[in-house]
Amino acid sequence: MSEQNFVDYVKICCRSGAGGAGSAHLARSRMDARGGPDGGDGGRGGHIILKGNKQLWTLLQLKYRKHVIASPGQVGSGSTSSGANGEDIILEVPIGTIAKDAETGEVEFEISKDGEMVILTPGGRGGLGNVHFKSSTNQTPRYAQPGEPGLQEWKILELKILADVGLVGFPNAGKSTLLSVITAAKPKIASYAFTTLAPNLGIVSYRDSRSFIMADIPGIIENAHEGKGLGHRFLRHIERNSTLLFMIPCDTDDIKKEYGILLNELKMYNPELLDKPQVLAITKCDMIDDELKELLKPGLPQHLPTVFISAIANQGITELKDLVWKTINESKP
Repeated sequence: MSEQNFVDYVKICCRSGAGGAGSAHLARSRMDARGGPDGGDGGRGGHIILKGNKQLWTLLQLKYRKHVIASPGQVGSGSTSSGANGEDIILEVPIGTIAKDAETGEVEFEISKDGEMVILTPGGRGGLGNVHFKSSTNQTPRYAQPGEPGLQEWKILELKILADVGLVGFPNAGKSTLLSVITAAKPKIASYAFTTLAPNLGIVSYRDSRSFIMADIPGIIENAHEGKGLGHRFLRHIERNSTLLFMIPCDTDDIKKEYGILLNELKMYNPELLDKPQVLAITKCDMIDDELKELLKPGLPQHLPTVFISAIANQGITELKDLVWKTINESKP
């Protein structure tokens, strides 16, 4: 998926349809010149609805659609005929799309299933016809209810990538290289920070024709929870990964300290992220020998399952797959 085609944030103006007015019609015919009220109700205004589609991976189709306008309901008519409802606008979005109020930032709902439909902006209700206002003291009401106006709201749609494993690390930790080696994905790889500007997904083949999905997400930096670097754009995607694979290069000055910084950024953004299963991969280990690996071990976080790997030299990749697969399946209920 190219960076130009991957869109995980859009802001759109949603204008739902106004409800149609009720009818104040009075029945009149050759046989009955003084008939009673028979005005029908107005139709409901069109809703704006989000629908989950598992075939979609991006919000690209909404990037240039800044205004979404639903049609109004029709007015009621005689013979208690109700007006037609306004046509609903259905916006198909990927699984993992969340809807927010643009003014308050409040999360309203999340699309979590294929085919799930949720009203984003409801249409106005149709007005009641005069037949509803007939009473023993008012036999021929000559008034009806107007329809409710539609709503005009700015909404934010954000996408969270769903994967079995999310790669967590600073820029240039080797995340894209690993993904390119163990999957068919072709992420951009270079020796400068923020090479990855959009998440990349790849399917990792495992033993006995089994597989799991791995996500390479833009690199984190210190204070990312405050929006620095790629900030929330990175952290948002981690929320929908079931297991976190921390990646730290072997030539890092203090591996435990760097892990602590990464962990703190997740905690400051969303403390619940710390409840996810974790694995630590020490990367770029083609630069060190077995003796140096032994010297590094006392300085590693002792509670984490750890593996030494080199994606370029294909070292430790099988062990990493085994460890990740075990972790994923142990975490399942």
